[in-house]
Amino acid sequence: MDSLQRIAFLASRTPEVQPILAALEARYGNVVPQDADVIVPLGGDGFMLQTLHRHMDLNKPIYGMRAGSVGFLLNQLRIEELPERLAAAEATTFKPLEMTAITDAGGRVGALAFNEVSLLRQTKQAAKIRVYLNGTARLDELVCDGVLVSTPAGSTAYNLSAHGPILPLGSAVLAMTPISPFRPRRWRGAILRNDTEVRFEILDAWKRPVSATADSFEVRDIAEVTIRESAGRTVTLLFDPEHNMEERILDEQFTV
Repeated sequence: MDSLQRIAFLASRTPEVQPILAALEARYGNVVPQDADVIVPLGGDGFMLQTLHRHMDLNKPIYGMRAGSVGFLLNQLRIEELPERLAAAEATTFKPLEMTAITDAGGRVGALAFNEVSLLRQTKQAAKIRVYLNGTARLDELVCDGVLVSTPAGSTAYNLSAHGPILPLGSAVLAMTPISPFRPRRWRGAILRNDTEVRFEILDAWKRPVSATADSFEVRDIAEVTIRESAGRTVTLLFDPEHNMEERILDEQFTV
């Protein structure tokens, strides 16, 4: 991409990242995100997600560099030739999920998720959840530790650990994956069109409390959760051509 001259470097607070930040600032300078052409977060995927949530409304492209233990959404860390890498980077646009949670007390809480929205039991009691798609009940009672809805970008994260499918970018689908399902025993989830509205109703919520988490934002003691892909909010990530997201997702599917 052209004209990415003003760079906003953001770094996690871990001690090993601060010298990297200092070296990049000394070489390329640093501006605040509002004045930048591109935002460059330094850290792991967790810090990358924080950056997306905090700065997505600026509509700036984001080019992350891995300076943490996990970096599926990030590029390799190299201090040299950063302007050339930014100019050659390939852009990928993501739409987050919009979560609306209704609590047992009647409160309404909204949040965005770039990876997944996950529901989890809060006590030793298994959760009991009724699943609706576009207003129609598809599962009257899912007994489980939890259930999640994942974007393609997040399908290699918690979703994959829960044995959900890896989704290609641009596939216009979402993954719904149960977490340790007990009933129905043979139900292993579903692949949904990305315009599907998902609603989870918590059964016996007073006895079997459930929390809902959008990426890292948690709401406890929920009565129901509605999830849909955002219609108007997007974020643009930049990747080195040799390490683009499509290639990484293919690698995940053929790595044994």
